[in-house]
Amino acid sequence: MDRSYILVARQGDLEAFNRLVLKHQDSVYNLACRILGDPQDASDATQEAFILAFRNLSAYRGGSFRAWILRIATNVCYDELRRRTRHPTMPLIPCDPSGGEIESPYWITDQSDSPEEIALRAGLRDIVQRCLDELPLKYRTIIVLVDILGLEYSEAAEIIGRPVGTVKSRLARARVQLRDMILALSGQGL
Repeated sequence: MDRSYILVARQGDLEAFNRLVLKHQDSVYNLACRILGDPQDASDATQEAFILAFRNLSAYRGGSFRAWILRIATNVCYDELRRRTRHPTMPLIPCDPSGGEIESPYWITDQSDSPEEIALRAGLRDIVQRCLDELPLKYRTIIVLVDILGLEYSEAAEIIGRPVGTVKSRLARARVQLRDMILALSGQGL
């Protein structure tokens, strides 16, 4: 049945194509809604998929029209998802999914750390630095290279001129000593 509508639609008969749309629009919409997660976006994607299908009927090579239109719809949805990641949008009127207004939407609130959090982090940074300063140089160097700068063991080994096994064992010892020093300081009330 689809085949006869397709043959007529290829010659420009919009009514024949509309019959194909009516037959397959629910499947296309459901697919788009599941991929995009938004009914309005799914409606737009469904319309876009059928427009593309009509414009490219000459590219249809037979087989299942349903599979062909669903493939087009899938590609339209993927394009929309890529567009969303490249150009995210924020609503001007903050609403929850049920349409109610949100009093304090997350994009309006200040996401930066509070002064208290900044002070705590600075204090912790000072404590860690104080403990690092007390570590023997060979352990301090390994902690800085691997844990702070994020170098691979092989890179750290090359820098200190020692085998990778030495880097691993020094790092394990350095971490234990650093942990013990920080715990000792925290037990003193910092």
